[in-house]
Amino acid sequence: MAIIIDGNHLTLHDFMKVVRSHEVVELSQDAMERLDHSHDVIKHIIDEGRTVYGVNTGFGKLSDVAISKKELSKLQENLLKSHACGVGSYFNDEVVRGIMLLRVNALAKGFSGIRRKTVMQLVEYLNHNILPRIPEQGSLGASGDLAPLSHMGLTLLGLGEVTYQGMIMPTLEALEKAKLSPLDKLVAKEGLSLINGTQAMTSIGAITLYDAIELSKLADIAGAMTLEALNGITDAFSTKIHEARGHIGQIQCAHNINKLIKNSKYVTSQGQLRVQDAYSLRCMAQVHGASKDAFSYILSKVETEMNAATDNPLVFDIDQVISGGNFHGQPMAISFDFMKIAIAELANISERRLERLVNPQLSEGLPPFLVADGGLNSGFMIVQYSAASLVSENKVLAHPASVDSITSSANQEDHVSMGTTAARQARDILNNTKRVIAMELFTATQALDFRYKEQFCGDGTKIAYRIIRDQIPFISTDQIMYPYIEKAIQIVENQTIQKAIASTIELY
Repeated sequence: MAIIIDGNHLTLHDFMKVVRSHEVVELSQDAMERLDHSHDVIKHIIDEGRTVYGVNTGFGKLSDVAISKKELSKLQENLLKSHACGVGSYFNDEVVRGIMLLRVNALAKGFSGIRRKTVMQLVEYLNHNILPRIPEQGSLGASGDLAPLSHMGLTLLGLGEVTYQGMIMPTLEALEKAKLSPLDKLVAKEGLSLINGTQAMTSIGAITLYDAIELSKLADIAGAMTLEALNGITDAFSTKIHEARGHIGQIQCAHNINKLIKNSKYVTSQGQLRVQDAYSLRCMAQVHGASKDAFSYILSKVETEMNAATDNPLVFDIDQVISGGNFHGQPMAISFDFMKIAIAELANISERRLERLVNPQLSEGLPPFLVADGGLNSGFMIVQYSAASLVSENKVLAHPASVDSITSSANQEDHVSMGTTAARQARDILNNTKRVIAMELFTATQALDFRYKEQFCGDGTKIAYRIIRDQIPFISTDQIMYPYIEKAIQIVENQTIQKAIASTIELY
């Protein structure tokens, strides 16, 4: 069944259905009627000869230059050509599909003056999986994602390049294969309507957020396995402790840990082996929970932005075409900077737990670096090095992009958000964090084998252990390690463990 796009009700869940599972989309009837109304307003303005920014003027600092009626179509085409200045690597297919979907949803609100026909062209591309080639770099995040969205907009006219059927090709070639035709032209305001907005940063950030929420569950699983491998103390996860503080994420994490280690014979009570654990074990719920709460906040901001009118000017009625700044990416920039910190902290504490597993002074009787005949064998020594390097890299990436600004368009646009940079950095931190948690899972499984393997594991950790051991063997003597790390990362990427555990245990 198609996802109905009306400009107001897109959720992260439905967004991911379209982006990752290629669900078909359709414009609602109400949305099409709103598009027709707002375009009629633009036609009326042109017929009256009124001057309105972006309709019959230049752009940015050139907004005081009037454009004749006969050149309005050329103005919009020139806008896309001149603004398509992206550089660097290209966004992957998921991000591009997200950009297209979010732009369709923003236009469906009916405040942009664009024709129904033009929006439907973008819908056709999305449903046929004709994906514009969009470079990652070049956006200041105000006036929206101008460069990335221009690369998208060009393809509607048959210009630029796309990916189609797994191949890069000129847009016209893809359209011929798909038996579609390009638009013959853009009319007044349409070029501007396609590129004023935050859809590039929001697409990257939304996909990153979705995966970060899932990764936070896996961080709980990895932490629970390490807790078992180190004979950790369960009292720290008492419901009473976490309800006494009241933070939802913290309560959820404690719930997850308790469910995962239920029936475990490895964990201990306070005073049984020692009075307290180190913070990386004892404070897991507080640290992981804070990230969960951050993700909940960011989700509310992302879903608001997904359904936002980010164009300029906005077309409300014949006498109400109002210039403003809804294209400014600051709400997303600050949210994605927050997300960078929240994700990075999952890696920080994971690496500290990994260190405890391999360090014989901290590992509660486990062999040094989790290998027999230490000295001749180095075991998991450099696994921890690799994790530490990624954690350190995350600290650099976590510096907030939103505190930076640089002027553009001859100082007319004198404050920008850098929100797309923040989103890209959040994605990079997520990828690093996946790798760190994969290394913790790999290492904790090795540590459990020096106890009594999975037979005494908890209800949830036992499932995780078996999945890893089905694909990665016990390391008895030094091996070439990177293929095993890559296998662990693949397990994380595929969300194999969370999916398996979800069949018996509800995780938050």
